[in-house]
This record gives sequence, C-alpha cells and structure tokens, in this order.
Amino acid sequence: MAMNFDLNDLVAFRTVAELSNFRKAAEAVHLSQPAFSRRIEKLEQALGVRLLERNTRRVTLTAVGRDFERKVRELLDELDATLVGIRGGTATRMGEVTVACVPSTVYYYLSHVIRLYHQQSPRVRVKVLDASANEVLAAVARSEADFGLNFIGAQEGELEFKPLVEERFVAACRRDHPLAKQRRVSWAQLSEYDYVSVGRSSGNRVVLDQALAGVARRPQAIYEAEHVTTALGLVEAGLGVAAVPSMAMPAKDHPILVSVPLVDPIVHRKVGLIRRRGRTLSPAAQQLYDLFGDLKGTRQRQGRCASS
Repeated sequence: MAMNFDLNDLVAFRTVAELSNFRKAAEAVHLSQPAFSRRIEKLEQALGVRLLERNTRRVTLTAVGRDFERKVRELLDELDATLVGIRGGTATRMGEVTVACVPSTVYYYLSHVIRLYHQQSPRVRVKVLDASANEVLAAVARSEADFGLNFIGAQEGELEFKPLVEERFVAACRRDHPLAKQRRVSWAQLSEYDYVSVGRSSGNRVVLDQALAGVARRPQAIYEAEHVTTALGLVEAGLGVAAVPSMAMPAKDHPILVSVPLVDPIVHRKVGLIRRRGRTLSPAAQQLYDLFGDLKGTRQRQGRCASS
C-alpha cells in the first residue's frame, strides 16, 4: 500500500497535537496557516481517518489521533536518535523532552536538575507534566512523557523503576509554631494541632495511611488539599501543620517554613525514575535521564532533613 504522505506531514501533525492550535503550529514549522492545513488534510486523506477535531478556539485529537500521535512521536524520536548518532553528537541540536512528575518533586529537586541540564543543552525545550502519582504512571505508559519522576512504579509490569533517593516525611510548620524548636516530633504530638492533609487520591496519602495504620494517636485533618504544595501554602498561611516529604520543603533558610523530623514511626518514600520497558529514549531525553542518575545520592539543596 503506497503512503501518500511524507515526513514533513508527520512533523506537522505532531506539532499541532502538542500545541492544540493551528496558527501556533504553523508558525512553529514556518508555514502559512493554509499550507499547514493542507498538510494535515493530506495526512488524514492518506490514512482515511479523522485525526483532529477542530473548532474556532482549540484543536483536539480524536481517539485514533491520540493513538497515532504516540506512534508518530516514537517514530520521530527514533529517527532523531539515528540522525544524531550519524552526525556524532548532541551539543548543538534542538529538541524537546517531556518529563512527568509528582508535584512534590518539582520545586527543590526537579528544578535543580533541569537547571543543570539547561546549562548543558540550552537549545532543548523541557516540558514538565506535574500530576498525581497514578497519572504520572499513565503518562509514561502511554508515551505522553519520555520518562517520569515518581515514588511508585516498580509494580507496573510495562514500566521499569530506577531508585534515586529515599526520603523521610517531616512535620512542616511555621517558624513561630511551638513545634518549630523541637529536634523531632512524634505523630502523637502532631495530632495535638490543626492538621493539613493531602486527599485520598494522593500517592503520599496512600504511603502515610499504610505506614500509620497501627498508630493509635495519628493526626486527623482539619483541612485537606490535593497536592503537597497546596498543603504547604496552607501551613505557611498559619492554618495548621502538615506531614510532607522532605523533598517538598524549601531550604532551611526559608523565612517562614521549617521542617522537623517525624518519629514513632519514621516514614519513608522511595523516589525514582520510571520509563517504559524496551523503549529507546531520544538523545535529549536520555541525556536528562542520565543526569538524574549522575546526581544520585547527592544533596540537591541545602536544608534537606537529616535521617536521624
């Protein structure tokens, strides 16, 4: 069967799928909007299916379009990797990497790694998909992200999990709070104050519920938020205290927030990289993936809570 489309048509399709806007996509590939539209129509006619749903404001993928976009992305990434290998380097290339991650890893961990990556590859665009732990797994499994940063994933057969760091949960409070001067705080002590929790859909909530199942005096939430970062905002506003992963806390010179190690019991979570088994990453994505491994075991910021 003859394919009546070419590589440029596939690039145009991937671009509009990413930007969800014909005008912006046309500008990105340096075409007029009518010429760009003709490329997409040509591709749809060659395949005999509708890939996009269009209205005056937004472009969305059809069910077939979503599946085709994943395959096109993998195809173009592999082609890109081949061409870069032939040319013998990645230093001057342009590209894009998409990383899915849980929000609690963004501010003081992922951002540090991306900053170092940008210094090495300033022409590569990095897209961050911050979502719940389960949504991060799904994004990587569906190839919507090149790889992910998560604390669950080893149990997923189609994904591989590479541990990076094990961190403990700490009590987050304001510097003027009675707990701020303590060297360590028990869960029973934490329960004596207004408590800010994350919701049941949060992977962190699952970790805590499992670890504290046998604890008699555990905190009961007065406030509840979807994400750890939101919970920290409520703590900073003086609404209560929270239990959060140490990675989510700002440096110890933060003017308002402070963390105190939680004990009885000590609760940990293991953060690592997830990727689809057998998938070859693009050179740009592989470089960022490897950078996480190179920094494994090092402190990404000052003020991370000690494990004692």
